[in-house]
Amino acid sequence: MRKFGMKAVFALLTIDRAANKRLDWDRVILIFSTAVTVGLVALYAFGKATSRW
Repeated sequence: MRKFGMKAVFALLTIDRAANKRLDWDRVILIFSTAVTVGLVALYAFGKATSRW
Protein backbone atom coordinates (compact mmCIF):
# COMPACT_ATOMS: atom_id res chain seq x y z
CA MET A 1 0.00 0.00 0.00
CA ARG A 2 2.85 2.38 0.77
CA LYS A 3 4.42 1.94 -2.67
CA PHE A 4 1.05 2.58 -4.28
CA GLY A 5 0.65 5.82 -2.35
CA MET A 6 4.08 7.07 -3.35
CA LYS A 7 3.46 6.14 -6.98
CA ALA A 8 0.18 8.06 -6.88
CA VAL A 9 1.85 11.15 -5.43
CA PHE A 10 4.67 11.11 -7.98
CA ALA A 11 2.18 10.51 -10.79
CA LEU A 12 0.19 13.56 -9.70
CA LEU A 13 3.34 15.65 -9.49
CA THR A 14 4.54 14.65 -12.96
CA ILE A 15 1.27 14.86 -14.92
CA ASP A 16 1.81 17.20 -17.87
CA ARG A 17 5.40 17.75 -16.72
CA ALA A 18 6.60 17.85 -20.31
CA ALA A 19 4.30 20.75 -21.10
CA ASN A 20 4.95 22.71 -17.91
CA LYS A 21 8.64 22.04 -17.17
CA ARG A 22 8.06 23.47 -13.70
CA LEU A 23 6.32 22.35 -10.52
CA ASP A 24 2.64 23.14 -10.11
CA TRP A 25 2.76 24.56 -6.59
CA ASP A 26 -1.02 24.42 -6.16
CA ARG A 27 -0.92 20.66 -6.68
CA VAL A 28 2.07 20.23 -4.36
CA ILE A 29 0.39 22.20 -1.57
CA LEU A 30 -2.87 20.30 -2.05
CA ILE A 31 -1.12 16.93 -1.80
CA PHE A 32 0.97 18.01 1.19
CA SER A 33 -1.99 19.41 3.13
CA THR A 34 -4.04 16.29 2.39
CA ALA A 35 -1.20 14.09 3.65
CA VAL A 36 -0.89 16.16 6.84
CA THR A 37 -4.65 15.96 7.44
CA VAL A 38 -4.69 12.19 6.93
CA GLY A 39 -1.71 11.85 9.26
CA LEU A 40 -3.38 13.89 12.00
CA VAL A 41 -6.58 11.86 11.71
CA ALA A 42 -4.54 8.65 11.91
CA LEU A 43 -2.74 9.89 15.02
CA TYR A 44 -6.04 10.86 16.61
CA ALA A 45 -7.56 7.45 15.86
CA PHE A 46 -4.43 5.71 17.16
CA GLY A 47 -4.56 7.75 20.35
CA LYS A 48 -8.21 6.94 20.90
CA ALA A 49 -7.65 3.26 20.19
CA THR A 50 -4.79 2.98 22.67
CA SER A 51 -6.52 5.16 25.30
CA ARG A 52 -3.61 7.55 25.51
CA TRP A 53 -5.84 10.62 25.13
